[in-house]
Amino acid sequence: MAVGKRSAGRQDEMFVATSEIRRLSHPFYQALERMLKNEGFDAFAEAACREFYAEKNGRPGIPPGVYFRMLLIGYLDGIGSERGIAWRCADSISLRDFLGYGLSKNPPDHSSVSRTRRRLSLEAHEAVFGWVLERLSSSGLLSGKTLGVDATTLEANAALRSIVAPGRRDRLRGLA
Repeated sequence: MAVGKRSAGRQDEMFVATSEIRRLSHPFYQALERMLKNEGFDAFAEAACREFYAEKNGRPGIPPGVYFRMLLIGYLDGIGSERGIAWRCADSISLRDFLGYGLSKNPPDHSSVSRTRRRLSLEAHEAVFGWVLERLSSSGLLSGKTLGVDATTLEANAALRSIVAPGRRDRLRGLA
């Protein structure tokens, strides 16, 4: 572009056909989805969480397979908050594909993820993630030989006198 020839504003097209959008998927998430489908992940997750879902009451919740895929995305992408996970899933076309959502339907938002997390028991989470870790290890998508745990104990100096601002010590003398 030549100097001084830049247009003043840019007007995007109002509508774009979804068939014209390039669909690129992340190779790792493609392999992960293939493995999950081949191993029957959705059926396993639904069976592990069946007792926490009502058949006919209220609006339908997040399917267990989608919920656990969202948590996997959060873990694999290093996202620590449900709001961040929901934003990332809504923002990425390849992650929408991994979750099974096209461009016309939004993935679950953070409040739905929070509600589902509170509804499911710790045992259900452990069962599903244990299953996923076993399958990832046996399929070669996950490798690891060493586990390290740091259980260092540190003594904190939290004495009241050490945290009082200067000039206020005289008030605390009578309290000690």
